[in-house]
This record gives sequence, C-alpha cells and structure tokens, in this order.
Amino acid sequence: MKTIITEKDDLMLARIEDDDRVFEVNFESIEPTDVTLRFLRNDDRVGSIYNDDGTSRTMARLTTGRDGTDFIGIEVPKEFVAELLDAAVEAGRVTDESAIEGYRLRVL
Repeated sequence: MKTIITEKDDLMLARIEDDDRVFEVNFESIEPTDVTLRFLRNDDRVGSIYNDDGTSRTMARLTTGRDGTDFIGIEVPKEFVAELLDAAVEAGRVTDESAIEGYRLRVL
C-alpha cells in the first residue's frame, strides 16, 4: 500500500493507493469530532473519515457532486488515518486540537 501525505499548492494532500482502492483528498484544514475527521476547503466540507456505525472499520468519504450530495466511500486503514492526523497537527491544519484526543480514543 502506498501513501502520500504532504503539503502542495497551499493545501494538504492525502492519498492512499492499493490494488483495490485509491483515495485522494486536498484540504486546508481538518475539523475533528469524537468520531469524525472533516476535511475542509474554502470553509466547505469536501470529505471525511469516520467510524462505520461503531464497527472496527474506518471509512473515508469524498464529496463528488457540486451540490455536496454525491459521494464515494472506501475503507481506509487506521494507520493511514493516524499518519494523516499527525501530519495535519504538525502542519497546524487542525481546527480544534482539544478534540483530537477524543477522536484518537474512540476511533484509533
């Protein structure tokens, strides 16, 4: 599995690629809640990573429609999510750092 998490063109880029999946998102910041990381760009939600109904699966959702109702969703490894969150914290791209520990406790 190949992952890229870096800053590019004033945005953060997160990509995971494997034989059976590809997920890529560009964002300005992440808004953490207890069970969701919301990707924000221009104050719009462009995707999220969330716990799938309390199961052990961690799902990534990317908004694809202009009105925000169409989306794709794939399962992503928790290691990718942890790496992404660490990079966002280090880059100062988290909207509420006090909510991060709650997310780590419940999802990771």
